[in-house]
Amino acid sequence: MEQNFLIYNTLTRRKERFEPLHAPNVGMYVCGPTVYGDPHLGHARPAITFDVLFRYLKHLGYKVRYVRNITDVGHLEHDADEGEDKIEKKARLEQLEPMEIAQYYTNRYHDAMAALNVLPPSIEPHATGHIIEQEELVKQIIDNGYAYESNGSIYFDTAKYNKDHKYGILSGRNLDDVKDASRQLDGVGEKRNQADFALWKKAQPEHIMRWPSPWSDGFPGWHCECTAMGRKYLGEHFDIHGGGMDLVFPHHECEIAQAVASQGSQMVKYWMHNNMITINGQKMGKSLGNFITLEQFFKGEHKLLSKAYSPMTIRFFILSAHYRGTVDFSDEALQASEKGLARLLTGIADLKRIKPSAESDAQVKEFVAALRQKCYDAMNDDMQTPVVISILFEACHLINTIIDHKAAISAADATELETVMRLFAFDILGLREAESGGSKEREEAFGKVVDMVLDLRAKAKAAKDWATSDRIRDDLAAAGFEVKDTKDGCVWRLDI
Repeated sequence: MEQNFLIYNTLTRRKERFEPLHAPNVGMYVCGPTVYGDPHLGHARPAITFDVLFRYLKHLGYKVRYVRNITDVGHLEHDADEGEDKIEKKARLEQLEPMEIAQYYTNRYHDAMAALNVLPPSIEPHATGHIIEQEELVKQIIDNGYAYESNGSIYFDTAKYNKDHKYGILSGRNLDDVKDASRQLDGVGEKRNQADFALWKKAQPEHIMRWPSPWSDGFPGWHCECTAMGRKYLGEHFDIHGGGMDLVFPHHECEIAQAVASQGSQMVKYWMHNNMITINGQKMGKSLGNFITLEQFFKGEHKLLSKAYSPMTIRFFILSAHYRGTVDFSDEALQASEKGLARLLTGIADLKRIKPSAESDAQVKEFVAALRQKCYDAMNDDMQTPVVISILFEACHLINTIIDHKAAISAADATELETVMRLFAFDILGLREAESGGSKEREEAFGKVVDMVLDLRAKAKAAKDWATSDRIRDDLAAAGFEVKDTKDGCVWRLDI
């Protein structure tokens, strides 16, 4: 289906119609985790954001190659050019090999992503598996005159680059501001300018992770991996590069500079960034020590949590805000998301309870006819997932009205209603139907048991055993079931 899909391009600071370079093929690169600790809520947001984009592009008929990297070397503390490698530091503290740390937390990340129903990428390259490509990138930048050697390390010459091109086109910073902001960085003594960044670092004697190079035994700078691996798997020019807004500067700004300095042109057409998860207005992250791991959410094991929250509640919580807006965490917000998710899933489940009429009421027919395109319009406006959710809530309200016999729907419209709701809730937003972790068969069996209890209540009413009838209704209500008596019989729903 042809759609006018608009996405916000950080590079141009406006919404643009998505037009792939080589349709129907789409190349998408998203910065993955640095694997030195358990994944937290801040990791979930970009993963879910770009998972929805991946799902939607495929739904629109594109053939998407989605590359999401694993950073397992070169990411130093405080995102600086000096200090200890984050993974190596963790390995030293736990007396393990760095690759043991990387593998363990990569596995943990994969487990969390599977729980959140995040689809695996097409390719998941590791920085340590692409040292040769990163060295080749550095050689090209040196050959083109935009890098220099200093004590065995290679630095990007931002001043030289800025004369020929423009450093700061993504973040909007100018080089003088960058120099002033970076004066506090350690180790700038071997740089020509404060803003120069490492392309290759000479390893100190105590540094475990090192590789031979023409300049020294060392390791690549953090920014090199994404430029090198993006080019290897997606080509010199590809469609989308995504990540968190905190990566705009310096990481993505440096990626652009490396690409232009090595091949003469920008690699990426659309730069997309999700905003941050905050706690009391402060960014959630490992470096700030204010993060809550996904496992803690799933188990309810954190002082800020009143209970455990399911992976789908976390996914719903993140999708309830637009990806470019901030999301401030609170236990109350998660409780609201849990109720909202239950309402949506209950509405979709209640579709099975609808008894179609010969014709739909005019308002019902009008709503169903417009539903599909309304959802598309929301997605096409830079992935307005909260608007999609609100439209699906309107559909849930309609379903309740039909079940309460206050409106009529035809079989054809009921089928379209169910098709659209399942398409956007499950296929595109990526929510899961079985929230309890049980199978569809178990859910159906659960419904049959409730129907059996209500059948006993109906027999009690027929026998004018009002005490038994009322007790069954009250006991069901106490267990969270809403029971309604209608002219066509009794209907129920689980009111979580």
